[in-house]
Amino acid sequence: MEKYIIKSIEDTKNLAEEFAKSLKIGDIVLLNGDLGAGKTTFTQFVFKCLGVEGVVNSPTFAVLKTYNGNGVILNHFDAYRINTSEAIECGFDEIISSREGITFIEWSKNIEPLIPNDCIIVNISLLGQEREFDIIR
Repeated sequence: MEKYIIKSIEDTKNLAEEFAKSLKIGDIVLLNGDLGAGKTTFTQFVFKCLGVEGVVNSPTFAVLKTYNGNGVILNHFDAYRINTSEAIECGFDEIISSREGITFIEWSKNIEPLIPNDCIIVNISLLGQEREFDIIR
């Protein structure tokens, strides 16, 4: 496990840049943390590093947003408001099984039966004004 103490938005951006360099097509990244921990912010920075030029928004209400990066499809899935059967209706299981892009999933515990075992896990904890990022590969 890699552990990082993040003290600023600039630290988050720097960590995202390093993290983005390690990703490859087919990777699934699970983002865990309380509301406001920084899951979407981290994803935004990673996606920018991977070539997304437009705005990267939280997919909480859309559930899934797909972006084109530099030669890679980037999926951003938010399971905060849904369960396993609703995720299947959204086509989530097809995205996961195809492994054609890189997929980031917030609130994956809500759809745990659909999550493969070989994911990268990013746990974000609030520590007052700081955040702790634990990355498990």
